[in-house]
Amino acid sequence: MRKAIIKICIFSLIFVFLFNFCYSFADDIEINSDTTSTENEITNISTIETSTDNLSNFNLNARSCIVLDRLSKKILYGKNEYNKVKMASTTKIMTAIIVIEKYDLNKTVGISKKAAGIRGSRLGLKNNDKITIRDLLYGLMLCSGNDAAVALAENVGGNIQNFSDLMNEKAKELGLCNTHFESPHGLDSNEHYTTAYDLALLTNYALNNSTFINIVGTKKYTITINGNPKNLINTNELLGTLNGVYGVKTGFTNGANRCLVTACKRGNMDIICIVLGCDTKKLRGQDSIKLIEYSFKNFEYINIEELINKKFENWKKMNKNYFEIEKGITSNLQLRISELDTPIIPLKKDEISSLNIDIFINKNLAAPVFKNTTIGSINISCNNKYIAHLNVLANNDINKKKFYNYLLEFFKRDEVRSFFLLLEK
Repeated sequence: MRKAIIKICIFSLIFVFLFNFCYSFADDIEINSDTTSTENEITNISTIETSTDNLSNFNLNARSCIVLDRLSKKILYGKNEYNKVKMASTTKIMTAIIVIEKYDLNKTVGISKKAAGIRGSRLGLKNNDKITIRDLLYGLMLCSGNDAAVALAENVGGNIQNFSDLMNEKAKELGLCNTHFESPHGLDSNEHYTTAYDLALLTNYALNNSTFINIVGTKKYTITINGNPKNLINTNELLGTLNGVYGVKTGFTNGANRCLVTACKRGNMDIICIVLGCDTKKLRGQDSIKLIEYSFKNFEYINIEELINKKFENWKKMNKNYFEIEKGITSNLQLRISELDTPIIPLKKDEISSLNIDIFINKNLAAPVFKNTTIGSINISCNNKYIAHLNVLANNDINKKKFYNYLLEFFKRDEVRSFFLLLEK
């Protein structure tokens, strides 16, 4: 009996060890988890609740998330969007755009032993394999190949460290203040992190490149390794499933959990949805769908530049003799307003009626007043929330009176003119 108990204990310890070993080894195995049939994960998109206007009722699983409007760069929804988190294979968005911008995609390269031996999700490359940079990019973005990531980094940067430096230089150039890269693949590392907001800005930048769009928007693709064809299927479960989705990238590590970056366009509205830190693939898909449907249902583009110009012209008509310019040769000051960074913005449909445009202009001025001097402001708010600020500028110079100006004014006075008329008589 004692021997049986000892055997059971030893077997249990071995089982626990093997389980933990396999789990940790599967640190970024998207190739197994993300290429499975989406029918089992997202059974029917129409069954996911998307009619709720208030996202607080959605019970989002994501630890952090964001929806960014590409036209205005306005955040339509955010949850912990500025928190630093691990990014898993969404890292490969940066890897891809650097390669696309810096390298000949038609060049055939060899695969190193280091690239062939990387763990996690893989394209299936072997030492000394021959493949084009373009096909490596498809392997990188469709099946999330870590071996493809290392191969690209070695060919473009010389080694992983040099390529990581290129990634961080690009992050700095794009203003990604809370992002740092240590690898081209995104396996967990303490100093490899981003935020949902930074990742949205990076994705928006990458989507300005047509080659990047073509790659991430491809559902199936055939590459060639050593002259032999290999079929790839995109790990993005929403691509080809949800209306308007045209990319971008999946991700998973034990530290980052399930991540999904989605680009979606319907009509003239184009958004980026990012969910990070979801517990399962099914939940990351559901959260993404909820956020996307919420955004398209509740937001509408408004041309605020047109509304501002209309109100400003009405103000000028109502205030033709508005200014009193002390010591100015005239009070005929012409006005213009500064340009908006984003003339068209998305607003919640139920908040459009509460849009306010407030004009504040200094009436009492002292000469000289120079052209382009700020003399007022226009503040735009909606539902008591700040939207934009414009400066009201002088559009001409008003010079200060000189001695001869005062002299001319003196002789133009009625009493002075009458006095000289009397003298003539």
